[in-house]
Amino acid sequence: MARMMATRELTPEGPRRGPQVDPHTRTVTVNLAESPLSWLRARGHLTDRQHEAGERLRADYERAQLSPSITMRWDAVRIAATGDRGLTPGERQTAARQRFDAAIAHAGRGLSDILWRVACAGEGLPAAEKALDWPARSGKLVLRIALDRIADFYRIA
Repeated sequence: MARMMATRELTPEGPRRGPQVDPHTRTVTVNLAESPLSWLRARGHLTDRQHEAGERLRADYERAQLSPSITMRWDAVRIAATGDRGLTPGERQTAARQRFDAAIAHAGRGLSDILWRVACAGEGLPAAEKALDWPARSGKLVLRIALDRIADFYRIA
């Protein structure tokens, strides 16, 4: 996979994108293909166990195909005349959906929001905190608690 690198202006709120970066300000190079969980783990904010739990949750989310479609769907169309012989969702997709739902339920109310935003939707912590109307820098602690809970669910040692 090719790395997509970009230069961003470093502000107190985090990296800011813009058409031009002022050469007199602090900048940071950002890998646009890196997930927020990998970024946090690389900087020592998440343990390997927490990272693995988040990646398993994201994998189940992707396998269950829960993200919205943005292009034409080329799946076979179900015809009413076929009855029970019609197409059904794959067993893998159904199992992934059940695991994802169970993991989110195991995390509990209030923790599922930050899990979905960071692990599944790929939002950064500052954006997730702002969307959830949380104080700055509170998301990291809450995310760690949520990841510990789903690590227990996935039985990660």
